[in-house]
Amino acid sequence: MAGPDRVEFREAREGDLAGVVALLADDDVAAARGGYVAEPTAAVAEAFAQIQRDPNNLLLVGEQGAQVVAVLQLTLIPGLSRGGMRRALVEAVRVRSDLRGFGIGAALMQHAIVRARQEGCGLVQLTTDKQRTRAHDFYRRLGFTASHEGMKLALE
Repeated sequence: MAGPDRVEFREAREGDLAGVVALLADDDVAAARGGYVAEPTAAVAEAFAQIQRDPNNLLLVGEQGAQVVAVLQLTLIPGLSRGGMRRALVEAVRVRSDLRGFGIGAALMQHAIVRARQEGCGLVQLTTDKQRTRAHDFYRRLGFTASHEGMKLALE
């Protein structure tokens, strides 16, 4: 049986890219949007390199054995509102489908929250697709509240 106690969380390394891409692609809601690839492309590798170079972007992974089984991107955002408060944005949260329900996602989110505090953030925010009702429940259990309405504009 899998569990979060057997998963170690750390920043992603170059060798993790294929595992991260596989996690991102293994998602029905995301797949319906398009643009996801099963293997890293040159564009994805360049985006990964940019994240690695940017001190305000962290790609956090959960590793079990030698496999990446969970991922999220944590972006640290300086801001002028709320007295110059720094905030953290969580994106692209995934846990390998056969390992969901074992607490790995909650442990990954707690790891990200601790990291955001260490980086001086006063708030962690995220958006989640309206179709993801189970994810909404998951985030509420972690203490998140649906305090704002999120909007997006595709620039195609």
